[in-house]
Amino acid sequence: MNRYSKKALFIIGTVMSLAMFPMTAKAADYTVAQNDSLYKVSKLFDTSVKKIKADNDLTSDAIQKGDKLTVNAKVYKVKEGDTLSSIAKKYGITLADLRKANNKWNDKLKPGKKLILPGVKNTNTKKAVIKYTNEEFDLLARLITAEATGQPYNAMVGIGGVVVNRVQSKEWPNSIDKVINHVAGEYYQFTPVKNGYINNPASDIAKKAAKAALTGSDPSKGAMFYFDDSATNAWLWSKPQTAYIGNMVFVK
Repeated sequence: MNRYSKKALFIIGTVMSLAMFPMTAKAADYTVAQNDSLYKVSKLFDTSVKKIKADNDLTSDAIQKGDKLTVNAKVYKVKEGDTLSSIAKKYGITLADLRKANNKWNDKLKPGKKLILPGVKNTNTKKAVIKYTNEEFDLLARLITAEATGQPYNAMVGIGGVVVNRVQSKEWPNSIDKVINHVAGEYYQFTPVKNGYINNPASDIAKKAAKAALTGSDPSKGAMFYFDDSATNAWLWSKPQTAYIGNMVFVK
């Protein structure tokens, strides 16, 4: 979403370059609880503070209740007849840790519910779905920061989803630099480029959103465009809508 101009068309493009920026898919998102610290979370998931900070692009140790932390942990899908105790026993973890990791303090379980298994590593890896350099990753994260700060996390990932969709399409430029700096006629495709906001550092949450999108997450559901819902551009509103997250509308 671009909050700086209501009528311009806001789109994102990313890169297919020679260098791959590989990433490992972390299987779970842990919700920070009251009185949590990175040290406590690292012990719960049998990892290190340094690793958690690296996986979440954190620049400090400060976390607060409700924050989402990506952790390398296996996710279990509950089956008929499962109990918390039986799952804990099966995977060799304590019932207390299983409850803590999932903020699950009663014994009710429904088939299909997903539980984080603390201390049980996810060994599956997932490479980025497109190629890009470190510099291009940073540029994408800075664009997400400029366009969607204050919007829901999925809206930020959705911007990245549009990025991936455009890179994979033959109808758009295939490099992040060319797409973000693209000028169609008299119009900048991204006003953060025109007004300089794109030069501001990327936020931690924007970096996380960029990583998620570049490994295949797409809350935009295949969108090729996005815009602020206060926009009055009839052409944009006439396009097939794929998602509406926060104040951001995604269309094809």
